[in-house]
Amino acid sequence: MQRIRSLRTGWQLLKSSCEGAAKQVNTSPSTSRYYSHLPPQGSGSFGLLFDIDGVLVRGRTLIPAAKQCFRNLVDSNGKYKVPVVFVTNAGNCMRQTKAEHLSHLLEVEVSPDQVVLSHSPLRMFTQFHKMRVLVSGQGPIEEVAHNLGFQDVVTIDMLREAYSLLDVVDHDRRPKDSIPSSKGLPPIDAVILFGEPIRWETNLQLIVDVLHTNGNPDDAWSSMRYPHIPVLACNMDLLWMAEAKNPRFGHGIFLVCLENLYKKVTGYDLKYEALIGKPSVVTYNYAELLISQQAERLGWTTPVKRLYAIGDNTMSDIYGANLYNHYLQASQRSKAQMQAKTGGGGVGPLAETKMTSAELGGASVVFGAEEDLPEGCSSILVCTGVYSRDQQELPSEQHVFHGHRDFRFDPSLTQPSFVVEDVKDAVELVFQQEGWPLE
Repeated sequence: MQRIRSLRTGWQLLKSSCEGAAKQVNTSPSTSRYYSHLPPQGSGSFGLLFDIDGVLVRGRTLIPAAKQCFRNLVDSNGKYKVPVVFVTNAGNCMRQTKAEHLSHLLEVEVSPDQVVLSHSPLRMFTQFHKMRVLVSGQGPIEEVAHNLGFQDVVTIDMLREAYSLLDVVDHDRRPKDSIPSSKGLPPIDAVILFGEPIRWETNLQLIVDVLHTNGNPDDAWSSMRYPHIPVLACNMDLLWMAEAKNPRFGHGIFLVCLENLYKKVTGYDLKYEALIGKPSVVTYNYAELLISQQAERLGWTTPVKRLYAIGDNTMSDIYGANLYNHYLQASQRSKAQMQAKTGGGGVGPLAETKMTSAELGGASVVFGAEEDLPEGCSSILVCTGVYSRDQQELPSEQHVFHGHRDFRFDPSLTQPSFVVEDVKDAVELVFQQEGWPLE
């Protein structure tokens, strides 16, 4: 019950802080110049969720259709016509950095509050923020962790420096001559996996050491250390699309390695406190909160009714959007049941959809009390990234399941609402569906 209260409190604090920021931003000239459109007469209100890799860019190369697409999404003054959020499983940078990069590539202004990285929902996991956490990944992960609210952060490099005898796969990194004594560190309380690291052998070894010693890697391994300390993982993508002709390994591959290595060594399953990033519901709920704030800045007086998620990966983008749509549908049914009963009650969305805790991102109790959720979320698959019409049929996961171990094998969730060639076609389709003019 304590964990449930902590998650609920974390989400409410996050929502309150975001809403407070939105009110401040509402009066800011620098932000208001980006948002000032009302829905056309007789049309609906909607928001757009864009994946980045494989939809807007391939590695560092902009996909040509993306620039034209965003020219259509802003008016002659550079103001957005509809709420737009970029939802990516990348997590090796700060939101500000990603926003600046997108602004440069797309030649439209992108603000940090339009960006959801794989680790962004960790802001709500406040019960871990005062713990001593070991972080794995690349880029400015220590800065990222502090920005998310974590106060006591240890990196893999800090850990191997303190315990120099642990990292010995690379002979050149082994201690020379005399054996140095361990410096020692206070016990690690939790492990945060931000994204794929550079030296996998070092990260795999030291993370297993920490898990198998209850956060004290200078101690001897013991089977009595199970269950292990909490592990929170961001970005479950098995594959992603860069400039290469074929998909590249993502953080999901690293997680597969860690899970199987831990099980092989200990005989136990590695357990996650939370799995965050697409396709988990918590990520889409976080993105929807940002969409709602933008709708307020646009001057919209009614809640956003529909979301459209545009992506190239059937297992993360499409599966996640469809999973969130199932959640929204269950929420609508639950609300109707509660209204029909005297004094409340009703069935919660989690029970009705039979979603697992992993699919909900480890924060399943947060969403039941949310108001004014969209009516649905449609998924749009583009053919410029991981998915290609020439290489595979839908749903591809009927034969090879690329999803995370803790997610259900449900091929129907990989079936998109629409399939189009590129992101420009996707946006044109949405505007046509909603009865909005693009010009």
